[in-house]
Amino acid sequence: MSEIVFHVEEDPVDGGYVAHALGQGITTQAECIADLKRMIRDAVCCHFDKPAARPKIILLKMLDL
Repeated sequence: MSEIVFHVEEDPVDGGYVAHALGQGITTQAECIADLKRMIRDAVCCHFDKPAARPKIILLKMLDL
């Protein structure tokens, strides 16, 4: 896999932002976009435990922000 896409949206209940990876079982959240980017990178590293299997490109698609 060379890239992974996350849909990012504001959390209407708790505030902050939630990101869901398309086609993968990865979801994470954070209070601000900068923290969300760090959380996404960490979640991708945890999900793809072997470095060679990790996507090289992480795309964020902002929904209704």
